[in-house]
Amino acid sequence: MNEVIIIYAVTLLLAWPLGKYIAGVFESGPGTGGGVFLPLENGLYCLFGINPQQTMSWQGYGRALLKLHLVLGLAVFGLLMAQGALFLNPDGIEGMSWDLALHTAISFLTNTNQQHYSGQAQLSYLAHTFGIVTLQVVTPAAGMAALIAIVRTLFGHQEKAPSSGSTVDVGNFYQDIIRAIVRIMLPVATIVALILASQGVPNSYEGAQTATPLDQTSGITEQTIPIGPVAPMVAIKQVGTNGGGWYGPNSSVPLENPTPVSNFVETVSIVLIPAALVFALGFITGRRRLAVMIMGVMVAMSVGLTSVTIWSENQPNAAFTELAAEGPNLEGKEVRFGATATALWGSWTTQTSNGSVNGMHDSFNPLGGMIPMIDMFINVTFGGVGVGLIGYLLFLLLAAFLGSLMIGRAPEMAGKALETREIKLVCIALLIQPLLILGFSAITVAFPTLTGHSNPGFHGLSQVIYEYTSAFANNGSGFEGLGDNSVWWNVTCAINLAIGRFIPILAPLAIAASLAAKRAAPEGRGSLSIDTPTFGLMTLAVIVMFTLLSFMPVLILGPIAETLALMS
Repeated sequence: MNEVIIIYAVTLLLAWPLGKYIAGVFESGPGTGGGVFLPLENGLYCLFGINPQQTMSWQGYGRALLKLHLVLGLAVFGLLMAQGALFLNPDGIEGMSWDLALHTAISFLTNTNQQHYSGQAQLSYLAHTFGIVTLQVVTPAAGMAALIAIVRTLFGHQEKAPSSGSTVDVGNFYQDIIRAIVRIMLPVATIVALILASQGVPNSYEGAQTATPLDQTSGITEQTIPIGPVAPMVAIKQVGTNGGGWYGPNSSVPLENPTPVSNFVETVSIVLIPAALVFALGFITGRRRLAVMIMGVMVAMSVGLTSVTIWSENQPNAAFTELAAEGPNLEGKEVRFGATATALWGSWTTQTSNGSVNGMHDSFNPLGGMIPMIDMFINVTFGGVGVGLIGYLLFLLLAAFLGSLMIGRAPEMAGKALETREIKLVCIALLIQPLLILGFSAITVAFPTLTGHSNPGFHGLSQVIYEYTSAFANNGSGFEGLGDNSVWWNVTCAINLAIGRFIPILAPLAIAASLAAKRAAPEGRGSLSIDTPTFGLMTLAVIVMFTLLSFMPVLILGPIAETLALMS
């Protein structure tokens, strides 16, 4: 347990200065690091014909975000289908089928990295490096840019509301995303990649290597081991809450995660930037008490949920009661990491939208597997880069609406009236999650011959729910006993991936612009303060109630029923 406390402490201690740096990066003018990075950024502006001084409305900002993703998505989709005929393919890997290429492109385009293919065996070096890794850099930066636009608009200091008919400026998307890539994502990922390479993670464009196994009793005298530029991909998959590994089993493979040091660094990297963005909110807005309150709620949820997972995985494997005296559940885990480190990773990777693994979630005890599902249902414990805090702000708006009514005032937040338009957008952004997850799950369970899910009973239902939840939450991890590389799974998960990414970004952007267009009422003794511990508890209660009301029935029918069945 000491290692868990140390990892939490190191992550938060690193997140504070990083958050201050991030806030400085997005200041008006050159910003922090401008003296070093502006020449490169100006070159990119010239190359792409961008005027970084041109401000955008929320609609223009959203269109720019969507257009960039559309262009990148089409390019990567074509690359995946044509990779067999292209260069940087020393192992002769063939192109993907249309449905697998569609799912893979949308998965990495949405910062999800849900993999229905088997890791390195189905991607060329070209597809990995210039397709997958490009998206792993750009997509978290896009989420960060959207968050910055929402925060500066929602909490910006304005002398007066815009005149009637005028639009609210939310910033310039291209400037925000280029600063996020050049000044934050690439430097942080470079530091992590260098540490991982020093620990033995491969970083090469050579073809697959051959090795002679020490134990040849099975008749296998030679083993083919794919390598490649693994270290930079693992670095960006962690710091960008991407999660898609170079190898199919992800960071449980020694080549991705060879030592205790690499495991420590990769675990810290999962939460580092999402936590730093909470501190950045405080520095950007001047509302440091609000940032501390949000961080307090997130850490409380994280510690509570992680503790249950760690406890569960330190119990015997529930499926093998005759082995009860043998200690923790080590099925699906690397012995070198053990139950506690694997359970911590499993919790953090689903409390963010990371989705990487250093053990198999499908082998967790039922209660241990239930917590990652709940993490993804909530999806704002820390959340993905940018989008996690955006999601939290949706719950904050809902809590402000309910809290205002409870104290007998017209609904407002930060002196701005919360009216029908804003609350409708909040409801759309939040309620589309259970609608899609439960809707597709119901169809999948009702027509097993169509969908081809591989396990019956309670655990089979958990696998189906987990898969769609992972897609919508832009997480990417899975209960990998599921046979998910089929047209049904690829297409329906792609729908969940896209809607689960863009609606929860665009709706809050529209809400922020709508509120910014309103005149702020002066705060008085009856005003609702959103940066107090009481309001933090209110927000926590709203998150818990929303999650339980949406998903408690499927939790009872899945992991809870499986637990009771194994106990009987």
